[in-house]
Formats: sequence, C-alpha cells, structure tokens
Amino acid sequence: MIIESMDAERNHLAKRARVHAALGDPARLAIVDALVAGDSAPGELGAALELPTNLLAHHLKVLEEAGLVVRTRSEGDRRRTYVRLRTEALAAMAIPALIAAKRVVFVCTQNSARSQLAAAIWARRSHIPAASAGTEPAERIHPRALKVARRHGLNPSGWRTAHLADVVHGDDLLIAVCDNAHEHLEHQPRLHWSIPDPAPADTDAAFEAAYTELADRIDRLAPALSPEGSAR
Repeated sequence: MIIESMDAERNHLAKRARVHAALGDPARLAIVDALVAGDSAPGELGAALELPTNLLAHHLKVLEEAGLVVRTRSEGDRRRTYVRLRTEALAAMAIPALIAAKRVVFVCTQNSARSQLAAAIWARRSHIPAASAGTEPAERIHPRALKVARRHGLNPSGWRTAHLADVVHGDDLLIAVCDNAHEHLEHQPRLHWSIPDPAPADTDAAFEAAYTELADRIDRLAPALSPEGSAR
C-alpha cells in the first residue's frame, strides 16, 4: 500500500515536471496564454504570435505531450483543426488581461441551444450584459436546451432566436461557441470556443455536456473582463 502510494506520488510529480518544463519556453507560454480565453486554429496562433509553421508545430507537439493542449476537428470545415487547452490543466493557469467589453454576444449557427444557454449562464456570473444570436437562426429553441436550462434553474421563457445582424453592435465582444459560426464571422473582437453541437446526438447527456463546458469557460472568462473602456 505504501509502495503504491509512493509510485502514485512520483507519477504525479513527473507529470507536474513535464508541465513546468513545457511552459519554460517563452513561445510555449505565449501559446498557452493565447488559448486560455478561447480556442484557435494553428494558423491563427502562428499569425498572432508571429511563429513560423515549423516552430509552431514543434511547440504544439511539446505542449500536447505534456497534456496541456489537444487538437479537435472542426464541425464546420472538416479540413480545419482547433487547438484547445485541456480543462484539467487550466486550474493552475492565470487568465491574461483581456479587452474591456460593454456587452458580450454569444453566437452559434441556429441560436437554438449553445448560444442561448451561454448568455443565460453569463447573466448569472457577470454584471456585463449579454445577448445571443445566430448566423442562420432556427425558428425555435431546441426542446432539450429548454429542458437543461430549467434543470439548472434558468428561466428560458423569454428566449427567442435572432439573426446576428439584428443583435450585434460594432463594439460588442463576440464569443463564437460554434465552429461553423466562427469560420464565417468577420466581426472583431471575438473569441472562439469549440464546443460540440449537442443537436446531432439529440440526447440529454449531450446537452448537459454542452452546458457544463459553457459554464466552466464562463467561470474562467467572466472575472477577466472589464466593463470599462468601450464606448458605442
């Protein structure tokens, strides 16, 4: 029993050492900082951090091996991948300073589930106003989105789908919670959260998973945003 405990402790220390070693390079630390608030395609990371493709690939490989990042395939353009931080690695990460925002707008394609849930969760976590919109809004909210909302004490009675053009103002901070929406948006500033669409699975578990990830990301982002410094 004692030997097993010691082995587990050594494994834990070795894992922590790999994480610290991976973050010991300024470029890799910059990649992690860039991914704390949202997900990015490798090309977006390379452009933002001015890293050549071969060097970026090396740094991402080191971060992946340390368990800090993972790649996911886009649900929109299947040729694209997005890099995201692993949730369990985020506990020790400080959120870097972000832009100020007077309002946050969550965007997905149909505005029938993820973006609606995100705006409602945000309203509980932050004094900064929030709204939601879709690039191709559906006629109604998905029934399972209404169900998961009520299960978590949210009131979806006033939810209505809306088109992006009817909701967004020029200085809103957009958060795309959908790969398809992110890949078609031109609005800046914006963040991208690559959250799987629960509608194809159409199960309570899929919608619960989407809610959980939205709540987790909002809990990390909300304290980092300031309502000051933006004027319409």
